[in-house]
Amino acid sequence: MTKNLLLEIGLEEIPAHIVSPSSQQLVQRMKQFLDENRLSYGEVLPFSTPRRLAVIVKELSDKQANIEESAKGPAKKIALDAQGNWSKAAMGFVRGQNLSTEDIYFKEINGVEYVHVDKFIEGQAAKSILTGLDKVITSMSFPVSMKWADYHFNYIRPIHWITAMLDDEVIPFSLLDIHTSNTSRGHRFLGENVTFATALDYEKELEKEFVIADSTRRQRMIVSQIDTIAKERDWSVSVVPDLLEEITNLVEYPTAFYGEYNPSYLEIPEEILITSMRDHQRYVDVADHAGNLLPYFISVRNGNAEYIDNVVKGNEKVLTARLEDGLFFYEDDKKLTIEECVNQLKNVTFHEKIGTVYEKMQRVRSFASVIGTTVGLTKDQLATLDRAAEIYKFDLVTNVVGEFPELQGIMGEKYALLQGESQGVATAIREHYLPISSDGELPGSSIGAVLALADKLESIMSFFAIGKIPTGSNDPFALRRQAYGIVRIVENKKWFFPMNTLRKDILDKLSTNSKLVIPDYENTSLELVDFIKARLQQFMRKEELRYDIIEASLNSDQENVMDILEASHSLEKHLKDESFKATIESLTRVLNLSRKNKGSIDLLNYKIDSSLFETDSEINLATQIEKTKSVFYKLKTEDKFERLESLQPYIDAFFDENMVMADNEKVRNNRLALLGEMAIFTLSFASIDKLVVK
Repeated sequence: MTKNLLLEIGLEEIPAHIVSPSSQQLVQRMKQFLDENRLSYGEVLPFSTPRRLAVIVKELSDKQANIEESAKGPAKKIALDAQGNWSKAAMGFVRGQNLSTEDIYFKEINGVEYVHVDKFIEGQAAKSILTGLDKVITSMSFPVSMKWADYHFNYIRPIHWITAMLDDEVIPFSLLDIHTSNTSRGHRFLGENVTFATALDYEKELEKEFVIADSTRRQRMIVSQIDTIAKERDWSVSVVPDLLEEITNLVEYPTAFYGEYNPSYLEIPEEILITSMRDHQRYVDVADHAGNLLPYFISVRNGNAEYIDNVVKGNEKVLTARLEDGLFFYEDDKKLTIEECVNQLKNVTFHEKIGTVYEKMQRVRSFASVIGTTVGLTKDQLATLDRAAEIYKFDLVTNVVGEFPELQGIMGEKYALLQGESQGVATAIREHYLPISSDGELPGSSIGAVLALADKLESIMSFFAIGKIPTGSNDPFALRRQAYGIVRIVENKKWFFPMNTLRKDILDKLSTNSKLVIPDYENTSLELVDFIKARLQQFMRKEELRYDIIEASLNSDQENVMDILEASHSLEKHLKDESFKATIESLTRVLNLSRKNKGSIDLLNYKIDSSLFETDSEINLATQIEKTKSVFYKLKTEDKFERLESLQPYIDAFFDENMVMADNEKVRNNRLALLGEMAIFTLSFASIDKLVVK
């Protein structure tokens, strides 16, 4: 027999961006609780509004599953003493199983007899188990939390009621001073308290009190209402997903409406208009079918259509005030020059231990010059890059960016063009912030991409130099996101990006102006490379590469990001080749011997003596190594693997005929040097020995 379970947590208004992930988390916490308590169930349905998080569990078993199992204890020779009596070990074992020695029997495992007992634990009634649902509520975690009253309990917002029902029965438990009931609350202004006869009455009864508890249904209502308005007015409307989710999680009973604003505000840059509407007021902007903005907006009220005209007028008034500010700031900004703004940045602190924004820009200018040259920008592109790097943060002191921080870079591009800067400079100013999220848009132009790399790398190196290296989940300056952005940009552009060499070249460039050098830049080289490699590992995991391939690629002696990535793809491509296992095993044998005897000889100064070769296989391997070494570093990544693969039969023949660790020291060292040379170019491709080929 099965039943239906309802759990609702009634709260003060939750921040909109936290509602959906919290609802998903509640589902997972509930499933975990039921699984741990051996209660089978069917569908788990989520419900959420700004004031509640709830789940309904369908087809919940009315009792726990019984446990029938055999428990293994000590060996017979330990369980019985010399007189054949039960030992303390045997009696302690059965006592721990809530049984007696009369329940013991012996069972042979691998030729040894062990004590065994059969256990049977009858499942408890579901209702008695569900009184522990307070653990589901308290186990939840949130990005922000608060305390209230005299309690030391932290939660996303204060809890005001808890509804817990198993079919038509209340599940009795309490949390703080709140006792469970079969009662919930309707819409804050339009609804009343509501009592449920059964758990499955939840959604229907709440709707009578102006609460649409199903967020998916609520979202569909919003989309439908907006589409209806757009069709009636012959508008083109597209609601961005993030905005739609936020609107959905701001209301319990949605009613869409439209308002208008003075067409004169269309003279303001579109970005200011859209930001004012979307980001500040959660309005949906409206366009004609050619994509041109129209002086209208659509919003969604948390309530019904009563007095909607007053609601429209109020929203129009609020938006007009916001647009008036935008217009004023924009007109005032047009009077500023770029040089004035750049000078103001000398008084804007980036970080107290790093310096001003102006000083950061000066460093980034050097970073950009080195990176631009390394990735192969033309002379004209480098000149454009230098100008962009000289001024790229100037819009931070403009009025519009002060009011709308979301527009930094975007307004920089517009103001740069108004001031007569080239399109290349203006585009780079906008693109240097990209990507702004782990999967966000990447810079399109090469100049913008280099400036983005320079800005991000400078931030990472500077914060590392002052000891602000992220630890655990602590990353207040978003350095992980910036490093991940570096990896994505380099991969997207397929650029040569040797991490440590670039760092050294940048420091050499900075050293010409000692004022720009932050102490301890040099001392964080290892941490810097490891940090970027960790983001590279994250990128490769997203590509679903095998873990050992990732390890082999990252632990190579290669410092160029693209070569590391390409090596991983090459290894993945050849995984199923018939020769793959043999190739990896042979190369691994070479690497293991080379590492084990690394200190035996100085490879850099050792010259292989062909007169010491004793077999044809030794001569043949030496010939192949010399041929490979002469071309290996010029080959494409895929060709490098094929070249290594071609060495496999020569390696196997060498090991079959020759003892590497020969008694003759000269012969031994000569052979170790031969393998050492092969290990060097192999490790420049990948640390092959990390691969699992069993």
